[in-house]
Amino acid sequence: MKPNLWIVIFLFVSSLSFSQDKKAKELLDEVTAKVKSYDNIVIDFKYTLQNTKENINQESKGSVTLKGNLYYLNFMGVTKIFDGKKTYTIVPEDEEITISKVDEKDENAITPSKMLTFFNSGYKYYMDIVQDVKGRKIQYIKLVPISSKDERKEILLGIDIQTKHIYNLIEIGKKGTKTTLVVNSFKTNQPISKNQFIFDQSKYKNYYINRID
Repeated sequence: MKPNLWIVIFLFVSSLSFSQDKKAKELLDEVTAKVKSYDNIVIDFKYTLQNTKENINQESKGSVTLKGNLYYLNFMGVTKIFDGKKTYTIVPEDEEITISKVDEKDENAITPSKMLTFFNSGYKYYMDIVQDVKGRKIQYIKLVPISSKDERKEILLGIDIQTKHIYNLIEIGKKGTKTTLVVNSFKTNQPISKNQFIFDQSKYKNYYINRID
């Protein structure tokens, strides 16, 4: 009795997908382990927002220093500091500071410290293409949000095969918006100040303080 052709094709595709998922999971686990092995990480990045239909093309640069769940972020003229308990959002243009508490148990709370490990839950993942970028082999993994309410159609995560560091991240929205984050510089175990993640209110005497509990 000959096997049904469609069953054979289905089994082949299913086994291939499982193999790809397993490889993607192994690579993502390596990235996570690498991130957690560092005492601190300092990243300079470029951020691009595009939407052809609405004629939007914005580009900006930023930097972030990470140490465990603590972070110091500079992006689009705004500074954000998280000291482990509260987030301080400093907006020099408006001379305003917002102080808010962060629920660390909230898995949906997006913070810079989760940017390098966000993919560990809430996504299906598949191995994608490999690109040669200035002599570096970048392996892309396609992440598809599990929740149907997610506004993102898919995410492409580019990983440097040699260093296991994230090179870039491309988010494609369901409404045509594309955001790209490219890591220009990835430094680890840097000498940073003990006060790096401490908010010093004395530096902002004329600022309006907005406290949100």
